[in-house]
Amino acid sequence: MSTTSSASTGLIIGCIIFGLGSLIVAHVDIGGWAMSFWRLAISGIIFTLLAKMTGQRLPRARSAIVFGLLSGVFLGLDLALWHESIYAVGPGISTLLNSLQIFFLAAIGFLYFSERQTSLQLISLFLAVLGVAMIGSPEFANNTAATWGFVTGIVSGAMLAASMTFIRKTHDTEPTPIFVLMQLISIGGVLAMIIPMLIFDAGHIMPNSWSDIGWILVYGAVMQCLAWGLIAYSIPKLSLAVTGLLLLTEPIAALIIDYSWLGKSINTLQWSGALLTMLAIYLGSLKPKPRALRRYRFFARFYKHKP
Repeated sequence: MSTTSSASTGLIIGCIIFGLGSLIVAHVDIGGWAMSFWRLAISGIIFTLLAKMTGQRLPRARSAIVFGLLSGVFLGLDLALWHESIYAVGPGISTLLNSLQIFFLAAIGFLYFSERQTSLQLISLFLAVLGVAMIGSPEFANNTAATWGFVTGIVSGAMLAASMTFIRKTHDTEPTPIFVLMQLISIGGVLAMIIPMLIFDAGHIMPNSWSDIGWILVYGAVMQCLAWGLIAYSIPKLSLAVTGLLLLTEPIAALIIDYSWLGKSINTLQWSGALLTMLAIYLGSLKPKPRALRRYRFFARFYKHKP
């Protein structure tokens, strides 16, 4: 399996596990900012231990450390806003809104990394946007909290795109071992959550039962360490546009879970949007090889067989 294929597979698996975390958020009765704090704090402890056990060290470049911490700040904001959206519109819709990060990822890739979009990728992005809109639009007719849920969900997507961008900038500055990178991300996120948590979640910071403590531990260990670790490992090996499209597997999984486990009513328009989004993911993964690369391989084969 090629590096790109393995990275794509790891990213999809990570996204599905990541989406399962929305069920825990909906189940545990603490604030969204506090939930983000605990998730990152637990993962920070785990990744620190793993980094020590494997002998991984911090990057020498200070800018790489700063970029890693900034990725954590934006991830913390993403998680907190995503949690607020889950409370307002449910796990499936909130995760779909969060997936609008594809706009921001494509724009960042174009503006800062000179990633030119092919016609096929532009079409796939349009189809993805249309699919997400078809899935989310009926919510406004039935939910008075839809506006707040949509705003926080969309903004969380922007924060996640920023977090992914700083992961890439960290690797571009200096290749960083995965456990150390996740340690930096966790530290940055925890520090960023302290003040908002004390302001917005006063009285809803601590879990109320041993069951809640157990679910929070699972949320931090499995969803953050395993799922986000796979995502962080895969992102540097893929373009930002393709990354954004593959991440749409997360809202599809969350929508199915919301329907089958939580009994959420999903109409034909929403299911059609889900199928359209899957088509967009497929089209977005068909990235043609650049002409220069094809030309190089042609001449390489020519000279290899030249007597």
